[in-house]
Amino acid sequence: MKISSIVQPNAVRTLPQPTSKKRLFHDMAELAHQLYGLEASQVLDALQERETLGPTGVGNGVALPHARLHGLDRVVGLFFRLDKPLDFDAVDRQPVDLVFGLFAPKGSGVDHLKALALVSRTLRDEELRGKLRANDDPAALHAMLTSGDGAES
Repeated sequence: MKISSIVQPNAVRTLPQPTSKKRLFHDMAELAHQLYGLEASQVLDALQERETLGPTGVGNGVALPHARLHGLDRVVGLFFRLDKPLDFDAVDRQPVDLVFGLFAPKGSGVDHLKALALVSRTLRDEELRGKLRANDDPAALHAMLTSGDGAES
């Protein structure tokens, strides 16, 4: 599995000033509807429900909100770089400015977990996080996110 198979170039966005985590989830749900044909309200509900189980802010300014949804045949994703960091109740209590949303088919098991692990490993790279934060061009952000695809098995 590769990042490029999860997130397409038009699924990468920059957001100037999200006002809340709920507003960010709403923006993610709308984009998931536009790109993947998912019901926006279903996506929003699933993201919020998952967040009640525990915050998806994994530290170092990164959040990995995710959900399993009906209507998908593979794992898909969205990436948002926030101009203004947002409180995400992250494990390190730092605000989040890099958000990678993952959506998997309702019945998926191992593919969902593999995708989460891949994205987590990718965004653990301090140099990559610095490059992502220093750029606001969605095409460049996508290129950075997928640059390690050749080395991934």
